[in-house]
Amino acid sequence: MDIAVVGSNMVDLISYIDRMPTEGETVEAPDFRLGCGGKGANQAVAASRLGSDVLMVTRVGNDMFADNTIHNLEDNGIDTTYVMRTEATSGVAPIFVDPQSRNSIIIVKGANAKLCADDIAAARQAIAGCKLIIMQLEIPLETVYATVDLAGELGIPVLLNPAPADPRLSLDRVRGVEFIVPNESELSLISGMPVDTRADIVNAAHVLLDAGIPHVIVTLGAKGALWVSAAGQRLIPAQTVEAVDTTGAGDAFIGCFSHMWTTTGDVEASIRAANQYAAESVTRRGTQTSYAWGHGREPRGAR
Repeated sequence: MDIAVVGSNMVDLISYIDRMPTEGETVEAPDFRLGCGGKGANQAVAASRLGSDVLMVTRVGNDMFADNTIHNLEDNGIDTTYVMRTEATSGVAPIFVDPQSRNSIIIVKGANAKLCADDIAAARQAIAGCKLIIMQLEIPLETVYATVDLAGELGIPVLLNPAPADPRLSLDRVRGVEFIVPNESELSLISGMPVDTRADIVNAAHVLLDAGIPHVIVTLGAKGALWVSAAGQRLIPAQTVEAVDTTGAGDAFIGCFSHMWTTTGDVEASIRAANQYAAESVTRRGTQTSYAWGHGREPRGAR
């Protein structure tokens, strides 16, 4: 196994809107899509579609969405041995996309909030065979910390995507991660620093470096990504595309970066590939539906 994703799954409820309603107002939306999402599942799907062998550790609910989520992961070639059911609703994410392709997202964690340290311990043997562990913050912080501790015991590098940003995140508890990949707003929240200029972003990134995290990769949307490490800083630009829907682009970046890094070990080349993969994803609607398949990869088929 190449990658273990310890994280979330969601059902995406995507409304394409002309504008957001004001208080007490009802407006008509011209289109709606229902899809599989969640930051953890999105990142797992992107990495798997590109050719990585991926293990998913997550919890689904006891409702109509659970089977669909499991089947979707399997159709994308992901090992679902540790996708566990729980007495709760599945996670859902109502998403609103405006005519400028900007998105606003609400998440209801549901069963994701039940993923616990015991679940990670139960998957220890499977995780031990992986080259990288990916996590996000749509699961409990204590589960994140337990996974970082386990990774340290096993000698496995960790990539943490601190999204959605949580001001309670303890940098001391995640000092063992190899990569942290925030966007600008997430970086500002977890560092306590402004991010108005590139110099500000670098200064904020150094708060994370000083906490013991070797690589800070700040995703900047259409501007690309800024890689900051002890060796210095490097802005790696993104290609210019006509965006249709930016939902899930950050997850596409992380999935591709993780696939490339576990394959090549080259951070800069992995960022360049991830920029391109994420840029291509925003030219199509949806989250996972916008992720391209790698050469020779294809879905296992609709169920």
